Amino acid sequence: MPDWPETVDDLLAAQAALADATPDPWTPPERPVVAGCFVCFPSDEPGPGGEDDRAWAAAATDRETATATGTAWGDYEPGLLALRAGPVLEAAVRNLATTPDVLIADATGRDHPRRAGLALHLGAQLGLPTIGVTHRPLRATGEWPAEERGASAPITLDGEVVGAWLRIQPRARPIVVHAGWRVDPATAVAVVIGIASRVRTPEPLRQARRVARLTRARAQATS
Repeated sequence: MPDWPETVDDLLAAQAALADATPDPWTPPERPVVAGCFVCFPSDEPGPGGEDDRAWAAAATDRETATATGTAWGDYEPGLLALRAGPVLEAAVRNLATTPDVLIADATGRDHPRRAGLALHLGAQLGLPTIGVTHRPLRATGEWPAEERGASAPITLDGEVVGAWLRIQPRARPIVVHAGWRVDPATAVAVVIGIASRVRTPEPLRQARRVARLTRARAQATS
């Protein structure tokens, strides 16, 4: 893959190419090493966020964590998050000492206006299978699953299954699991429920979020 796009037009072109790509599907090993990654921006600035915002990213597995800092390459706009957060997330994941088998990102995959959300784009850049986990779909729709742990129900966009609602705990609000780079919806659901504990956010993603926010807090306290 080329470097991350630096303009909106370049990103739109990259997303179109990614949507048409047909990489080999990923078959997970028996016990995959699962990483999560998360990026955060200044918490005390008004508005949705702008170009050149400081960015703090972290990646985590059950064995280690890594961080990276940078600046946003674009304003916040749904569907264009790769321009804002992609490079710093890639840097955090590459700073892990051990390459994970699969990566979970707080982003969508094929549930996207151009079928190439940040979770999918990040996987292509890293050469890693990826899964997206969010609180709600971006464009896709679907009914909630049954109320027992592990129940899932597909979400679709223009007739394509692009992910699933997944219930982590009985009667708790489900999360959305997104197909990403080389990972189909069913495999994404199986990986996430296999590592999910009693909280809604899968542990590697929750740990990455905690480390990214802690790194931001430390940086802001000394600036």
